[in-house]
Amino acid sequence: MPTKTSRRAAVAATSPDTAPAAPAVKRDRTHYLYIAVIVAVALGIAVGLIWPDAGIELKPLGTGFVSLIKMMISPIIFCTIVLGIGSVRKAAKVGAVGGIALGYFLVMSLVALAIGLVVGNVLHPGDGLHLTNALKATGHEQVSADALPPVDFVLSIIPTTFVSAFTDGQVLQTLLVALLSGFALQAMGSAGLPVLRGIEHIQRLVFRILSMVMWAAPIGAFGAIAAVVGSAGLDALKSLAVLMLGFYVTCFLFVFVVLGAVLRIVAGLNVFSLFKYLGREFLLILSTSSSESALPRLIAKMEHLGVSRAVVGITVPTGYSFNLDGTMIYMTMASLYIADALGTPMSIGEQIPLLLFLLLASKGAAGVSGAGLATLAGGLQSHKPALVDGVGLIVGIDRFMSEARALTNFAGNAVATVLIGTWTKEIDRDRVGKVLTGELPFDETTLLDEDGVTGERKELAAA
Repeated sequence: MPTKTSRRAAVAATSPDTAPAAPAVKRDRTHYLYIAVIVAVALGIAVGLIWPDAGIELKPLGTGFVSLIKMMISPIIFCTIVLGIGSVRKAAKVGAVGGIALGYFLVMSLVALAIGLVVGNVLHPGDGLHLTNALKATGHEQVSADALPPVDFVLSIIPTTFVSAFTDGQVLQTLLVALLSGFALQAMGSAGLPVLRGIEHIQRLVFRILSMVMWAAPIGAFGAIAAVVGSAGLDALKSLAVLMLGFYVTCFLFVFVVLGAVLRIVAGLNVFSLFKYLGREFLLILSTSSSESALPRLIAKMEHLGVSRAVVGITVPTGYSFNLDGTMIYMTMASLYIADALGTPMSIGEQIPLLLFLLLASKGAAGVSGAGLATLAGGLQSHKPALVDGVGLIVGIDRFMSEARALTNFAGNAVATVLIGTWTKEIDRDRVGKVLTGELPFDETTLLDEDGVTGERKELAAA
């Protein structure tokens, strides 16, 4: 009898206390973190409006936080792709994913351009503005020499050395090295399993570091927002409110109408459920004005959602360079705005060639910091130089528009990952349902699912 009682007491002391307690602690901690981010954004706006000079001086806080996140991007992409490809037996499957992804990115970029074209021609937001010599000079300063022509851009994907792909901060270079490493491990068969296990441990380490870095998010959000509001001010917002409003509405329509419809038709999912699952990533992007700040978390969350590692590893990094839907809409509306403001409105016959040129130019500037404005200025300089003078008109609000660009780009890549996983049958539909309903919560501590060897890896080991 004492033995049974002691056993019951032991069971009562361990199971009820340990099982529910651990998730509760994790949930509370991350909940407080993102409440702190919201408070930091509000404080940053207040500081930027009341003490604009002080707000501008806080910019290094935001820059430093985004740099910490970018530091983690290359190793996360490398580990994700190598583990994904290395555990797939057939190389043709990887090629199919890449081909479908690039085809989808091209189609959606054209759709984004078309929507921006329609809204820009309806609103004519640049009518009645005046251009000063100072604004002309500001416009020419935005022309970046970093944007490369197509051939040089392709060659720039090849890193100088194997290691430099991780140190230069070029996502496409990391993608190339990871693809080669993944295919090499795939060809090695069971002999490559120890290497895969080692890379898996490195991935866990990197994601754990990322979860630690995320606790600096409130500080980064405060500095970034204070600098943006302080540098732009209310005058710039008032004078360019029509362009901003039109751009935000266009992005909203694209994300919730176009992407929402495609997601529902192809994958049978509600776009609001998916975006609710990614709510913290959207908040992070809004507070830092950088979609790259959420790239590592998007990779982790898409894997947790049930999309295979191979699809996630190829689609997400490639999409961050080639699936820039928000940037497409921005360049369309900004070009029409500038042309109207300069009193030289373009006909449809002039608009389409310019926008197709900007579509190509944006791929060559994928790795350029602040690529939206730099690509616009560089594209206009190459294709329609007379419009470069007007770029200065939107410099004041570009940072506010970059937030909508980043949010739209992120949403487009999240939806693309689910769609491509569905088309290639590399998505676990049952798991998707459980994750989106909250039955399988995301682990904010490790950012990984600790469920051991995947089925694909077991299959490879047995081969």
